[in-house]
Amino acid sequence: MLRFQHTEYLWAFVLLIVLALAFAWVTWWKRRSIRRLGDPTMVEKLFSGYSRRLFTIKFLLLFIAFFFGVIGLANLQKGSRVEKITRKGVDVIIALDVSKSMLATDVKPDRLTRAKQVVARLMEKLDNDRLGLVVFAGNAYLQMPLTVDYSAAKMYLNSISPDLIPRQGTEINEAIRVSDEAFNRKERKHKALIIISDGEDHNEGAVSEAKKALENGVVINTIGIGSPTGSPLPDPESGGMKKDKDGNLVVSKLNEEALKSLASTGKGMYLHLMNNTDEVVEALSDKIHKMEQKEFGENVFTDYNSYFQYFLAICLLLIALEFFVPEGKKKPADADELPGLKTTSKAA
Repeated sequence: MLRFQHTEYLWAFVLLIVLALAFAWVTWWKRRSIRRLGDPTMVEKLFSGYSRRLFTIKFLLLFIAFFFGVIGLANLQKGSRVEKITRKGVDVIIALDVSKSMLATDVKPDRLTRAKQVVARLMEKLDNDRLGLVVFAGNAYLQMPLTVDYSAAKMYLNSISPDLIPRQGTEINEAIRVSDEAFNRKERKHKALIIISDGEDHNEGAVSEAKKALENGVVINTIGIGSPTGSPLPDPESGGMKKDKDGNLVVSKLNEEALKSLASTGKGMYLHLMNNTDEVVEALSDKIHKMEQKEFGENVFTDYNSYFQYFLAICLLLIALEFFVPEGKKKPADADELPGLKTTSKAA
């Protein structure tokens, strides 16, 4: 299993695109300037210290060096040792709403970011349980199957954004159905579902799905995030707030009643999340720890080999090589300066 230890450094790859665009622009600008002076072939001969080929080679060396440098900083790792870990706990699936309404800022910095913070804190509390992730908006998808590999879970969590699901909406019934199918259908206990949502666009099918899940032994807990009074939604296209076709602000409100109904149907608890992250995490973890637990084992990577040193070595080697590549062609020496040539004087 390959993974990056520091995935945040991978954002530096965006700079590679910037560098490539800058190189293309400089190349275009130089060619245009040469064409303005006259015939490109003749003009380039006048610039004896300039070589388009060497300029390109130097750029490619730096470009590739930057690429390997980023991989080195992110520290590519490979699992080297597998152990079967036996734990005692329950199966927990977190269904996270990633619809556009989760970008509302009535909870700082926004609803989705705060929800991900809660999930991260829960991972610290539920380290003996198997954990799975489901994301939903207009559709629902199993983002990560049940696992005890919490390092992988954190990687999946960091990658969650509204762009994961193009179809908008809040189909909680789909989230419950997908989550129920992700559990072991042969068991009728040891299963907990945590739904984190603002509850908007809730439809009647969610209660029906909650009843089916409860029959399969799934206890449903819900976390309502946001304000019942609502908050305007940011519009990335305009840079302002989102408006409807009549020019009115689109306000996203927390639908507490719908989420409370689901928790009641699923024999779980409802919690309202605003600025009380610690209270919500403690209440949920306490609720799950009091459930009847089971023993389960799973093969996980417990040790990884790091390969950052090889990538950084290649990076430094390419930078050193670029340093020794000349910036242009050598200026040809005059004939009378060439060695081995002798001038003869004419007799007076």
